[in-house]
Amino acid sequence: MNARGGKRSGAGRPKGGGKYSCSTKPIRVPIEMVEKIDSYIRSGLYELPIYSNLVSAGFPSPSDNHSDGKLDLNSYLVQRPASTFFVRVSGDSMIGVGIHPGDILVVDKSVEVKHNKIVIAAINSELTVKRLYRKDGHVKLVAENPNYPPLILNSESDLVVWGVVTSVIHKL
Repeated sequence: MNARGGKRSGAGRPKGGGKYSCSTKPIRVPIEMVEKIDSYIRSGLYELPIYSNLVSAGFPSPSDNHSDGKLDLNSYLVQRPASTFFVRVSGDSMIGVGIHPGDILVVDKSVEVKHNKIVIAAINSELTVKRLYRKDGHVKLVAENPNYPPLILNSESDLVVWGVVTSVIHKL
């Protein structure tokens, strides 16, 4: 019998032991991310309770406090992490669709850019958020506030669409 290597009965950490109180799996991550990942796990803020009953925006209705599970905002707001970024809004040209100054927009670079989508665009290297109008050879960026005229683009305009807005994070 070889005394070295192999599985030994009773050896190792008991399942469910350690600081996480559950089974663990070793993974390889960049060394500069270890502290951030550990802090993220310890905080427990990545999943918050979500309740199954709906909240009436009309007349109040009786409800219970039944939690339907946990909600991870990353999985709710970000469909494709590799192509998603966040940007903060300044200005009020999009208030008609609920985008206010100071809001954070979730933008996905992989979503198809097409007519009527709200986009983050660079016009002559200046960033803006607007609704894309692209029909019958005409392209313009339309504000959702009557105080702002549409930006009509022509062949000389340098337009680069950075991505499509998929969500708005809005504080009250």
